[in-house]
Amino acid sequence: MPTPRITIADGVAVGGGAPLLFIAGPDVIESEAHALKMARALRRVADDRRIPLVFKCSFDKANRTSVSSPRGPGLDEGLRVLAKVKVETGLPVTTDFHLPEQAPRVAEVVDLIQVPAFLCRQTDLLVAAGRTGRPVNIKKGQFLSPNQVLHAVEKVRSTGNRDAMVTERGATFGYNTLVVDFRSLPRMREMGFPVCFDATHSVQLPGGLDGRSGGEREFVAHLARAAVAVGTDALFFEVHDDPDNALCDGPNQFLLDMFPE
Repeated sequence: MPTPRITIADGVAVGGGAPLLFIAGPDVIESEAHALKMARALRRVADDRRIPLVFKCSFDKANRTSVSSPRGPGLDEGLRVLAKVKVETGLPVTTDFHLPEQAPRVAEVVDLIQVPAFLCRQTDLLVAAGRTGRPVNIKKGQFLSPNQVLHAVEKVRSTGNRDAMVTERGATFGYNTLVVDFRSLPRMREMGFPVCFDATHSVQLPGGLDGRSGGEREFVAHLARAAVAVGTDALFFEVHDDPDNALCDGPNQFLLDMFPE
């Protein structure tokens, strides 16, 4: 059964029989130059492969394992960079936010507003996202069952905003390990909202490297293909040109050179 269609930008939609949407970009804004380099490269991939793509990059990684880990440029600089990416590449953009009062500012720039997995039960955050009127992508917490995430969607919809989607990114399985239950994709789609599969966070090993997260990027493509086989409306990839030296989540980011394949 097709899910409702959500329009993200001109010519870019998710669900309702729209073409498979790709959400991709580096985990965090490392610099203006790097964000633009990655966005231009991803735009070329999207054009060559004729796929709809939304550029994703975070202005603040507020849930890093260690207090000493890099977090990003912050709200003001981050939104400035994302606005420039939109102008120079024509790609729609998305980013996550962490405080309700940030929502109106973020919505001035982004086409799709993202709620972080660790915060997906925070009512004030979900309501603030819904009130912006922007489409909302709720990252499903590692601690939630598919059925539980419906309550998060309903919090967004309580504002009158019907444009909510959910991203699966694995479930906690013991210490420092995530597993993907692919039954969650059809189960959530049957609830009446578009579903995205996060192929890179799903191979993360949270906090598994003594103060930072590890990952097994060699399984990213396998899980992405499995999600498409099961049925999904979108795929989410963290993509980096040099993931081994990325400022955040390097071990689970996908190599830019391999992304077109």
